[in-house]
Amino acid sequence: MVDSIVPENIRTLTAYPPGKPLSELERELGVSSAIKLASNENALGPSPKATRAIANALPELHRYPDGGAFYLRRRLSKHVNVQPNELLLGNGSNEIIELLIRTFCSKDAGVLTSEATFVVYRLVSQAAGVPFEAVPMTDLHFDLDAIAERVTSNTRLIFLCNPNNPTGTKFNQESLDRFLVRIGDDPIVVLDEAYIEYVPQAERVKAMELIAKRPRTVVLRTFSKAYGLAGARIGYGMTSEAIADYVNRVRQPFNVNQLAQVGALAALDDTDHLQQVIELTESGKQKIYAGLESMGMRYTPSWTNFVLFDTFRDGKSLYQAMLKQGVIVRPMNAYGLPSHLRVNMGLNEENDRFLAALKQALNSN
Repeated sequence: MVDSIVPENIRTLTAYPPGKPLSELERELGVSSAIKLASNENALGPSPKATRAIANALPELHRYPDGGAFYLRRRLSKHVNVQPNELLLGNGSNEIIELLIRTFCSKDAGVLTSEATFVVYRLVSQAAGVPFEAVPMTDLHFDLDAIAERVTSNTRLIFLCNPNNPTGTKFNQESLDRFLVRIGDDPIVVLDEAYIEYVPQAERVKAMELIAKRPRTVVLRTFSKAYGLAGARIGYGMTSEAIADYVNRVRQPFNVNQLAQVGALAALDDTDHLQQVIELTESGKQKIYAGLESMGMRYTPSWTNFVLFDTFRDGKSLYQAMLKQGVIVRPMNAYGLPSHLRVNMGLNEENDRFLAALKQALNSN
């Protein structure tokens, strides 16, 4: 038996539950023409400029990628107004989360965050064998005051997902400023802004300004959501030069592949496509809000490309009923929300199909 040689933190670890792939649904239930609205993906897909750049790079796949991602770093530094050596690049922002925990945490210095937030914070902490604490939410919002009360000298990293996945809620600048005063300068605060492109500029916290004022700050972003490059796996972070230096000592060489680098570089220059994505998401969100209200569902107003809603019954049963109709959404049991489902905005016809499938599932449940 292998169990006896596996550390307890690994033996008791539950693997990340991804959204069900379309191909898996077709294999299991024989459903064709299914739609997937479970993984907060971009319904329009990536910029045509990005796909062309990726296609043009295919003949060079026998070469290792640029390990330092020089051209992408240079472009990103202008995009977010930081120095290239203050940037972190990863195989999705997920990898940067793991690198931060591996670099700065230990059995005596752990992670603090909220309940009902991105589950990867907990999974990586457990896999690394570091202490992890999640503070209860208040009305599906981060309770920053409660989190501040739990900070100790052993708190090394604080993850704040803003807007939050899976609730879609966010905190404002005043709340963040009050929180930072309370916790002091010792813990590293990680602002995970994977969905920031969906938030109007006037509603965003001034995350980038914090790095200069508070060096133990990391801001994470990704190309997986609004930029539509989830399959390429590329994310980035901004922080102080000192933090970036230590993280880069831990990361593997060539951790961002060449296709991801050229795709991200091209995507940054297609602002028209990004605006189309944001507009389609907002119109789809309003349609889904109205449809959920008409069926007596309670949704949480969202600052992202997805909506969390309470079904007031077993969400997993509704999820299964919708699978049979070829519509994949996301059950929320893993987040301690068993009566909730999460759906991301799709194309107009996909949003209509989701609402029709939900209505049918409710009538038969």
